[in-house]
Amino acid sequence: MRLLRLLTPLIVTTCAASFTFADVTLPNVFSNSMVLQRDMQNPVWGKAAPGETVTVTIDSQVHTTTADDDGMWRVTLESLSVGEPRELVVKGKNEIRITDLLVGEVWICSGQSNMQWSVSNSTDFALEATAAKFPEIRMINFPQVGAQEPIWSHDDRHWMVCSPETVGNFSAVGYFFARQLHQTLGVPVGMINNAWGGSAAESWVNRDVLASSGDFNVMLENWGKAEARHKELSGNPDHERTENEELKNLNNQMAGNSRPANIYNGVLKSHIGYGIKGAIWYQGESNAGRAYQYRKLFPLMISNWRTEWGQGDFPFYWVQLADFMAESTEPRESAWAELREAQTMTMASLPNTGQAVIIDIGEGKDIHPRNKVDVGRRLARWALANEYGVTVPFHSPEYKSVEFKEGKAILTFDYVGGGWRPFDVNDPVGFTIASDTKDFVNANAKVLPDGRIEVSADSVTSPVAVRYAWADNPVCNMYTVDDLPLTPFRTDDWPGLTAAAQ
Repeated sequence: MRLLRLLTPLIVTTCAASFTFADVTLPNVFSNSMVLQRDMQNPVWGKAAPGETVTVTIDSQVHTTTADDDGMWRVTLESLSVGEPRELVVKGKNEIRITDLLVGEVWICSGQSNMQWSVSNSTDFALEATAAKFPEIRMINFPQVGAQEPIWSHDDRHWMVCSPETVGNFSAVGYFFARQLHQTLGVPVGMINNAWGGSAAESWVNRDVLASSGDFNVMLENWGKAEARHKELSGNPDHERTENEELKNLNNQMAGNSRPANIYNGVLKSHIGYGIKGAIWYQGESNAGRAYQYRKLFPLMISNWRTEWGQGDFPFYWVQLADFMAESTEPRESAWAELREAQTMTMASLPNTGQAVIIDIGEGKDIHPRNKVDVGRRLARWALANEYGVTVPFHSPEYKSVEFKEGKAILTFDYVGGGWRPFDVNDPVGFTIASDTKDFVNANAKVLPDGRIEVSADSVTSPVAVRYAWADNPVCNMYTVDDLPLTPFRTDDWPGLTAAAQ
């Protein structure tokens, strides 16, 4: 009898654990008020007991599968059209009902703090909130968790329905992007917000992908040394008693938003594969000191996402860095200008990508410009024109070529549309010019009748290079008549501030 009494709690505990494990579960991206991508086959996945039969039902669709040896299961829904709210039922030994499910357009909104930046902190929040009566706009905010092993679900995060009471918690860029799509297309829009302030691009990439590329060996070696040191200090049984400051710093680094693959595993991995239309991205500030490295890192990140999402070359649109820090009256080198250049280069290296230029929207005193309405709208232009067939100007003008003759530089541009509209004054502002001494000076510029721009300076008789808006916070004024700013550029390829940075 005594043996039986001792074993009984163990038996009960074991049965309870088995019953819990047998319950069908879903990652938190599948929750009430979610949005599924319309007109595509959407995957649904979860966990159950190994060998357990799982049935997923929506409308007249019934999909049955069996959990594998690891307890993982997955089905694929046939495409759905926009309509009334639906219910998704997942049934195994238990049953999960997801209600108020809409079908529409689903986009990822990702990056660092300027994407994380909430509507409540943006311009005219009080007015925006009173008007935020859009129950067909939904957003889910993911937590900021850094990890080297994949996290499967974040159970305390669920979809929010847009209302005056909830919109303050939405990503501002994501919300204004979604609102423009919703008002233009008349369909539900769901935004998956996984942005993390201060994050570096390498933290969003699978570590094996970083290693196999061969371009980031120095960065990975440096992190390897830090990780080894962290392991060494963590193994010291006296580390808590001695309050080792080095260990405290290393603890923060290991769980932080700059460690390679930390956000990829800790945040992104939980919803990679969810049916989406595309992604919008606002990041780069944390990588500005390594802009030349970003030329390879940023495209690699996008390609990594596309490969693992398994939905082809889905559209990926980003925000070029805004103007920030003190204005300078004289030409100088700029890490932020080099990062903007790396962002622009990515459009040429990957298909189905685009860039919203906001060199006119920043604030010198604040890395977080509060005007997120125009940021969202400029991103929405790209999506509306390319994914939804809406006729709207979307591509900021870009430098195409230069001809040097008679002491002048004659610049040709793509995507000028209906022509130029210099802001505030009649003549172009923001151009600099240099000879082969590589010493840039402020230049005079004028728009020629054919749309080309002529640039010159009295002190530079034999120019070989021109730059525009090449500064952290440039003074520049070139727009098209459609209010799209000229993309910052340079005609030279001389090594800059970050050329040697790893």
